[in-house]
Amino acid sequence: MNAVPVGAVRVDVAVIGAGQAGLSAAHHLRRRGFVPIGLGQAETDTFVLLDANPAPGGAWQHRWASLRMGTVNGIHELPGHPVPPADPAAPSREVLPPYFAEYERRFDLDVQRPVHVRGVRRADDDPHGRLLVETDRGTWAARYVINATGTWTRPFRPYYPGVDRFHRRQLHVADYVSADEFAGQRVIIVGAGVSAVQLLDEISHVAETTWMTRREPDWIDEDFDLAARSAAIAGVEARVRDGLPPGSVIAVTGMHWTPWARAADARGVLVRHPMFASIEEDGVRMPDGSFRPADVILWATGFRPALDHLAPLGLRTRAGGFRVADTRSLDDPRLFLIGYGPSQSTVGANRAGRAAVQQIVLERRAAVAA
Repeated sequence: MNAVPVGAVRVDVAVIGAGQAGLSAAHHLRRRGFVPIGLGQAETDTFVLLDANPAPGGAWQHRWASLRMGTVNGIHELPGHPVPPADPAAPSREVLPPYFAEYERRFDLDVQRPVHVRGVRRADDDPHGRLLVETDRGTWAARYVINATGTWTRPFRPYYPGVDRFHRRQLHVADYVSADEFAGQRVIIVGAGVSAVQLLDEISHVAETTWMTRREPDWIDEDFDLAARSAAIAGVEARVRDGLPPGSVIAVTGMHWTPWARAADARGVLVRHPMFASIEEDGVRMPDGSFRPADVILWATGFRPALDHLAPLGLRTRAGGFRVADTRSLDDPRLFLIGYGPSQSTVGANRAGRAAVQQIVLERRAAVAA
């Protein structure tokens, strides 16, 4: 049996991650009377908000420079504070991080950063005991942990034969800066998601592009509006309840005709090719044996949830996911996962933050009443 280590800071709720989901959770904790532990104003109903980034903004501060406010896919304001008006041509990474910073200040969330969480484990064998959040800046012993670490730090790039033989450049969307760096080159864009099509439209203005996907896209005539995103959320919810990996929105909804998809189609560059069979020094070998030369392979193949720090809890299923219902772990109810599965969207993250806090408050009230 373990124990709360000497020097660990006891807190009622530890929130990990200060992106959209984490800030939403912290906001709702504040509304319910919880106080950041660092402010030293309360001995009970306390929380701490930990963030690995050196500055506010979540993943927005790392997005590519050419991602404009007018082309961002589905921004939703944080609870209690609208996104300020912005020029549609303004880079999202210049507009949204200041908005996040103002939000933290306005609601006095006292974000602790940069703090890197190394692991979350049980303090002892008591199923109602504390969880230890171990970081590079000490340990917090929490009654509940709300995990809101998102996916940006875990870009996914599938393995293909010969991937290490390619003599030219390979990069993931997470490393993308702008189309200018590919001017005059032959660029293969891999992926069937929104980012793949958006970057195809952008890069094809300055380079020769080839778009490849594993499956033929299932194009949906309706725009990818709020109703479509809500349908995607509902589709993923059943998967995470069963402990399956969340999967992608595209796998649930099909490909919707976004403005950049229509623009690429109008210029004749929205042409899908089957995936290559292997990668060679200067290009790729197609399934029919033909060779396609390339200077760049851009992997727009999505991200995976950043949850390795939860490994000490032993909650990952054989299928590779976490069993979650209504944001809460079904295998350790002290843990909430928001921004995961059905709450990956910005609107979903807001709702998940509220739902997690509501459950914590109701449970604490019931314990007091008993």
